[in-house]
Formats: sequence, C-alpha cells, structure tokens
Amino acid sequence: MINLHQRYNHYLHTDKKHEEVDERVMSYGWSDDGKTLIGFYVLTENYKLHYNMQGEFQYKEEYDHD
Repeated sequence: MINLHQRYNHYLHTDKKHEEVDERVMSYGWSDDGKTLIGFYVLTENYKLHYNMQGEFQYKEEYDHD
C-alpha cells in the first residue's frame, strides 16, 4: 500500500508545488467506495487530483473551497 504521509507530507506548509498542476498541496487522503479503498486524492489550491491504488493519476476536478 502506498504511504501517503511519506509521499506528500513534505509538500504541506511549504511552497513546494505538485508537479501535476503546479500548485501547493493543501491536503491528501484515501478514497473509497463505501466498502473498500479505491485510491487516494491530493487537494491543491484549486484542484482535487484523483489517483488509483497503484498511484496512477486518474483525473482532476476543480475544487471549490467554500
């Protein structure tokens, strides 16, 4: 299983930017289907990036902070 803390924690509270969208990482976490883990997400300043369990980028969606 992918260690999200190891992969993304060094992005938090810094100016380091995510390579997919060139924005700072605000948060990250696991995605599930209500029963099992299906992947993870990375929340940047304006996007929610979705990845599968193998760490492969799936899609991004605009994120509204409100």
